[in-house]
Amino acid sequence: MSHPPDAPVRVSAWVHGRVQGVGFRWWTRARALELGLTGFAANKPDGRVHVVARGPRDACQRLVDLLKDGATPGRVDTVVYDWSEAGDPIEGFAER
Repeated sequence: MSHPPDAPVRVSAWVHGRVQGVGFRWWTRARALELGLTGFAANKPDGRVHVVARGPRDACQRLVDLLKDGATPGRVDTVVYDWSEAGDPIEGFAER
C-alpha cells in the first residue's frame, strides 16, 4: 500500500550500544524536533534506548540515519527499526 510522501508514518527504533547516561535521549529529542517529528526516546532496563517517531516518512528516515551515523553522544553499535501505520497523533517529543 503506497502513501503520499508527506503522509505520517511511525518508526520504532531500538538503539544498542553505550547510549544511556551520555545525553543520547536529549540529543535524539533535539534532532527529532528539528525534523518536525513527535514521539519519545526511552531508556530500557537492558541498556538500549527505544525511539518512537511519528511524522513524514522522509523525516523519520532521516532521524534513523542520524541515529546510525556515529555522530551521536555515546556509542551506537546497532539500530534495529521497523515501520508501522502512523496511529494516533503523539504530542511533542518526550524523554522517558
